[in-house]
Amino acid sequence: TKSTEFYKQEMERCRKALTRARVKSSVCLEAYLKFSGQRGPHDPMMSGCLPSNPWVSDEDAYWTINAPSVAVPTKLRVERWAFSFQELLEDPVGRAHFMDFLGTEFSAENLSFWEACEELRHGGQAQVHATVDAIYQQFLAPGAARWVNIDSRTMERTLEGLRQPHRYVLDEAQLHIYMLMKKDSYPRFLKSAAYRDLLAEAVVPPEAKRRVFPFMRKPLHASPSPALLPASPSGEPVAATSGPECGDGGT
Repeated sequence: TKSTEFYKQEMERCRKALTRARVKSSVCLEAYLKFSGQRGPHDPMMSGCLPSNPWVSDEDAYWTINAPSVAVPTKLRVERWAFSFQELLEDPVGRAHFMDFLGTEFSAENLSFWEACEELRHGGQAQVHATVDAIYQQFLAPGAARWVNIDSRTMERTLEGLRQPHRYVLDEAQLHIYMLMKKDSYPRFLKSAAYRDLLAEAVVPPEAKRRVFPFMRKPLHASPSPALLPASPSGEPVAATSGPECGDGGT
């Protein structure tokens, strides 16, 4: 009942499916296990929040020690910087320490250029032209004060795009510098004495009492859930009587 053209198309789809690269299930499962084992201690649901869970303890110490900008980061936070280069860049504290390390290697302009491109991408539309010109004059122009090393092919495409600047015109140049830092500077940062000192001086918040399942901690100042209240003979939960109720004539 099918036409010849239909079967030709079906054969072509099957032929393309056979040549498509696939990852074995064992490789995927191994990657998931490695990911879970690496990030397990950093999961608040599985390992708990140190020093306490602010959502159930009415204490803000967790937010304070994990603020975007702190003098001394926690050990878990410093360890996450070694998970991936993107993890390091997304943390303001980690990025600041990485900038200091690049300064010792006289290559801090690479990270500054990456940050400037991020500002261009997420900045206001009205400032796009001025921001592009400022980035070009500071990092890309011949004899620029903080010139970055970009290959000739990428530079040609970038200069061609600068004729009609937009917020994504520097994406290719930014990716080139990103990969340069990821493959060259980032591994040296993880092996440096600066990173080892950060790990040694990092804060490890103490916990007074550790439970078997940290996510089962009970709230200290919260009303009980109706599902946890004792049931009446009729099967409905009994209302709590720990205090006076509001209403007309309620006691």
